[in-house]
Amino acid sequence: MPTQVVHFEIPADDTAQGREFWGALFGWQFQAFPGPFEYHMTRVSEQTGGAITNMEPGKHGLRVYFDVDDINAGAAKVTELGGEANEARPVPGMGWFSTCKDPHGNDFGLWQTDSSAPDPNA
Repeated sequence: MPTQVVHFEIPADDTAQGREFWGALFGWQFQAFPGPFEYHMTRVSEQTGGAITNMEPGKHGLRVYFDVDDINAGAAKVTELGGEANEARPVPGMGWFSTCKDPHGNDFGLWQTDSSAPDPNA
């Protein structure tokens, strides 16, 4: 299973303040991504992106996403090893993700790139 970090999320109840801090610290530029909550994405390298989001109010701590070839097999492996994996969800035209926890309760995610990922609202 590949282990490259491909994305990370930084929770912020005040996303403007979060974007100001991280943008000033690293020179990142953010672009809003449409959805049911605020999600402001940045590109930090050719292979890695990040986001400031308020999708989980009150949450603290970064969540990193690791690239996998097969989202369902990756999630099954997490469960097999004693962790928790939520059902894979699509990001239309981009891929699939599953949010997970290791056996110690640490949050992380799995990501499978798939340009044919459907829009669940269509």
